[in-house]
Amino acid sequence: MSAPNSLFVRACKSQAVDRTPVWFMRQAGRYMPEYRAVRKQHSLLEICKKPALAAEVTITAAEILRVDAAIIFADLLLPLEVMGLPFHFAAGEGPVIEKPVRTAGDIAQLRTDRAADLGYVSEAVHLVAKHFASRLPVIGFCGAPFTLASYMIEGAGSRHYLHTKKMMYNSPEGWDELMRKLVAVTAEYSTDQVRAGADVIQIFDSWVGCLSVDDYRRFALPHVTDLVKRLQKTGAPIIYFGTDSATLLPAMNETGADVIGLDWRIPLDAGWRSLEHRCAVQGNLDPVLLFADWKELKSRAEHILRLAAGRPGHIFNLGHGILPETPVENVKNLARLVQEHSASLLASNAREPAPAGRKPDGGSRVP
Repeated sequence: MSAPNSLFVRACKSQAVDRTPVWFMRQAGRYMPEYRAVRKQHSLLEICKKPALAAEVTITAAEILRVDAAIIFADLLLPLEVMGLPFHFAAGEGPVIEKPVRTAGDIAQLRTDRAADLGYVSEAVHLVAKHFASRLPVIGFCGAPFTLASYMIEGAGSRHYLHTKKMMYNSPEGWDELMRKLVAVTAEYSTDQVRAGADVIQIFDSWVGCLSVDDYRRFALPHVTDLVKRLQKTGAPIIYFGTDSATLLPAMNETGADVIGLDWRIPLDAGWRSLEHRCAVQGNLDPVLLFADWKELKSRAEHILRLAAGRPGHIFNLGHGILPETPVENVKNLARLVQEHSASLLASNAREPAPAGRKPDGGSRVP
C-alpha cells in the first residue's frame, strides 16, 4: 500500500479525520480536455492495456482536481476477456459481448486460470503508487459478480435484464457456477492490484438495483460477500457501491464491506441509518448537479456534509460517475468546497461542548 495513513484510508476505516476526503467516480473521463487529447490517439482499451498511459490518465485527473484519492483507469469488463469472452465498444452503444453466455455449456467453457493476464492493470497501479508515494492513496477496483454476470448474459446494456433473470430463475445451479467463476477471477485480479500498491478496492455493482431484496439475497449477496471476504484478507478496506440500491442497503451491509457507496436517491443520513452506522459511507451528490449554477451546487454539497454530521467514516463522492459534458471548473471547485467546508464544520463540532449526559465524541478530530 502506498498511503495507508491518508485521510481517505482512515475514513474508509471509520477512523478520525480532520476533514472529509473527496474523490469522484469517473474522475478521469471525457469531460476533461487532457483525457480527450489522449483518446484522440488511443482507444479506451488501448489506454487500459498500456500501463504508462493508464497511469498518466489516472495521475493527471487526480492532480488537476486535487482530490484525496486516485482511482486507477481501467474498464469494468477487462476480466471477461481472460475468461474467454471477447467484447468490443460500439460507437454510442457502449460495450458489446460478442458471444453472450446463455447455456450451461457456455458457463463450463469460461476459464478461471488466466487472471494473471490482467497484470497490465496492476502495473499501472504500481506506476501510480510510485508516483504519489505517501502523498495520495490509490484505489483499485473490479466489477461485482452480479454486474459482470449481467453483462456476460445480456451481451450489452439492458433495461429489463430478461436473459439474466431467466438464468437466475430457471438455472440457479448454472447461475451459482457462473458467479463462483467470476469471484475466483475478480478476487485474484483485485488482490494483485493491492500487491501492486492499491490502498483500497472498490467493487462496482452498477446494475444490482434491478433486483428485488429477495432476489438480491438469493442470487447476489452470497457471492459478493465471498468476494469481499477474500479481498479483506489483503488488509485493504473494501468499498461496495451499487446504483438504485436504496432498498438493498441493509442486505448490502451484510457483505461486511468497510464502506458502502450511496447513490443520490436516498438522503445520506437515511442511507447511513439503514446501514445502522456499522460501516463508513461514500456519496452521494447527483452527478447532474455539477451542471447547476455554483450557488445551487454549493448548497447541495454543504447539505450532504451537514447530513454526515461530523460522524467518522464519510467520504464525499457523487452518487455515480462524472458525466461527459460536465464543466471541469465545477468539479475542481466542488473538491475545494468539500475540503474547506468540512474542515470548518469538524473544527466547529470539536469546539462545541457535548450535551449533558453524553460523552464528547472524539471521533470527529484527529487525535
